[in-house]
Amino acid sequence: MSRRDRERQKTVMRVVLLSKALVVGAYQRKAEEIARHEGIELIVLVPPAWRDERGVLPLERAHTRGYTLLVEPIAFNGHFHLHFYPYLGRRLRALRPDLLHIEEEPYNLATYHAVRLAKGLGIRVGVFSWQNLLRRYPPPFRWWERAVLRAADFLIAGSETAARVWRAKGYAGLMAVIPQFGVDPESFRPASPRPPRPFTIGYVGRWVPEKGIDLLLQAVAGLEGDWRLRIIGSGPAGPSLRQLAAHLGIADRVAFEPPSPSTRMPEVYAGLDVLVLPSRTRPNWTEQFGRVLIEAMACGVPVIGSSAGEIPWVIGDAGLVFPEGDPEALRAALRRVMRDPDLRAALRERGRTRVLERFTHAEIARATVALYHRVMGGNAGSLPEPSCDASR
Repeated sequence: MSRRDRERQKTVMRVVLLSKALVVGAYQRKAEEIARHEGIELIVLVPPAWRDERGVLPLERAHTRGYTLLVEPIAFNGHFHLHFYPYLGRRLRALRPDLLHIEEEPYNLATYHAVRLAKGLGIRVGVFSWQNLLRRYPPPFRWWERAVLRAADFLIAGSETAARVWRAKGYAGLMAVIPQFGVDPESFRPASPRPPRPFTIGYVGRWVPEKGIDLLLQAVAGLEGDWRLRIIGSGPAGPSLRQLAAHLGIADRVAFEPPSPSTRMPEVYAGLDVLVLPSRTRPNWTEQFGRVLIEAMACGVPVIGSSAGEIPWVIGDAGLVFPEGDPEALRAALRRVMRDPDLRAALRERGRTRVLERFTHAEIARATVALYHRVMGGNAGSLPEPSCDASR
């Protein structure tokens, strides 16, 4: 090893971040913020695209300054539990990182495969999880999960509830509570005064039953006044939702719109007067965060969310929360926001403030880098602790 390499080893931590979520351009701002920290050399590995119920999400190269973004071939694309990166071992042997950060659930094949490769190469490794329901998985997922929890040097939980799940499952290592992504407050910011238009209600996200879009349609069907509803996204529930809108007699006031690129979402929020996230809990799922909430709040759009999962924690006092599964309660919340301009103004201000305090990419990157240093045995005492730390 040359003298230069030895000096670099003393001063620079090489981190590989493996994340299919980072095909989304807006999310890449977190990587830029991580890379801005002194002593971090960041390499991000992403698949060329990811498939889910919305369709194919191709890689967006939107925020790529300060770090290296590499495309890693993926096998079984679209299979949440069974996808993996077949050539990852070759990549890790070439890069020789100090630390591998895997943004993938511990019970998935991609995680088990990556952790095993990293440990075989002497690389410290950690995983990220949103899982906020205490679930027992059948083999082989249970076996993969157990092996990952035993081998991981750290675990990042996206919420306090997720952290409690992994402690209950026996993980006793270093853990911190840090949401996976935040927002860029310079891109997601309040728009100039809106032009005259009907009161515009919005939903942004997947069109699937657990998101409760049918409840939103039922709620607005009994709403008085001049309003419009924009349902933005895609998914298999689209045809049934259109039929429901027609059955309720509101089809002429409801627009079903395709998803927009992540970098154009501020324009979408500028066209809304309130954003609604009406998710409902299922036996195998509850809302794990609700990223659209913080995007809308950053843009000065009032938010209304159900009581499902992490939604009340994300909203805090910056929006309205209604009991999940209750369209009449949702209708009452919409009436309040629609009729009370002072309430709308207060929610706009409180929402923006909450995002700046808790949910920016810069804050999430700061907490993540602090955790990296703790894992690597750096001078953590001089570093800020990870946000909402839940470590033991």
